[in-house]
Amino acid sequence: MRAYNQYCPIARAAEIVGDRWTILIVREFLNGSRHFNELARGLPGISRTLLQRRLERLVRFGVLERRASGEGRSEYHLTPPGEELQRTVWDLGQWGARWALTDPRPEELDPVLLMWWMHRRINLDLLPKQRVVIQFNFSGRRGKTLWLVLEPREASVCRDDPGFDIDLLVTADIAAFYHVWSGKRTLAEVIDQGLVQIDGPPALIRKLPEWLQLSRFADVVRGPVTPRVPPSR
Repeated sequence: MRAYNQYCPIARAAEIVGDRWTILIVREFLNGSRHFNELARGLPGISRTLLQRRLERLVRFGVLERRASGEGRSEYHLTPPGEELQRTVWDLGQWGARWALTDPRPEELDPVLLMWWMHRRINLDLLPKQRVVIQFNFSGRRGKTLWLVLEPREASVCRDDPGFDIDLLVTADIAAFYHVWSGKRTLAEVIDQGLVQIDGPPALIRKLPEWLQLSRFADVVRGPVTPRVPPSR
């Protein structure tokens, strides 16, 4: 990024985090990513070469530090200056949720990315002791079948059939589920509208809204709402 050539704290900060993708890279670290492949999954539109360049630049400016992990690979961590960006990034997200988040554009409806975000917001403390496998059949221009595997204290996304019995089947219009995730609609509303259907044991269907925490900006988009248990089908 070219320098602004202004001796101003805002200009200096913008020179560090104002490049395209940089603020989203910081977002990924604040959401718990540490390894290159995790970052790439959360940023599917960036090339691996550009991602590497952005990481090296953030290391050079002291926002990140690179460490050798016990698995023989490198991982990245926010430094104290990098951690101070947390309030800035979340405040920016709240501003965007309040003033900029219109309906999703067609090119923004990425089911793989949505599932990646969702798996990071599972309330692990509420998961049962037994494994729960949820199959999502998303319809739409970029329709796709994906699986969410919930183990005690861990959630993972599978693009290929994990080979386990399916406990819940979610059939959903991808745009409708993005609306649920963002807080624009409740799960019960899109079920009533026929845009989402959940099949499986009623006890698990009732638990799903408790396990799945929505976007951290959902309360800004919609405001606090009283959750409704979706009806079993």
